Amino acid sequence: QVQLVESGGGLVQAGGSLRLSCAASERIFSILDMGWYRQPPGKQRELVAQINSGGSTTYADSVKGRFTISSRFPISRVNAQNTVYLQMNSLKPEDTAVYYCRFARAGMEYWGKGTLVTVSS
Repeated sequence: QVQLVESGGGLVQAGGSLRLSCAASERIFSILDMGWYRQPPGKQRELVAQINSGGSTTYADSVKGRFTISSRFPISRVNAQNTVYLQMNSLKPEDTAVYYCRFARAGMEYWGKGTLVTVSS
């Protein structure tokens, strides 16, 4: 069974940076998109950033200009055990959340268990 494993979370001061990584335990074929979501304390899960097989990226308005999503291999590369990254700069206390990665293919999606990011003021 495919597993996604996140890493890179932790405690950082406001204005600092963190880089999250999410690696698949095995090759996932025909990935349509990979993304990062987050769930702040007491709130619903929300999309942070997403990259699709064409290389296009989408960001939540709250993180535009501060966060960057990228992948180790182009998503369009079929036979690749891929990794998705989230570079987070100029972090704010409101970025505090559990961050989850998600890989999607036709009719199926995979989620990581999450990594906690805490930004202190």
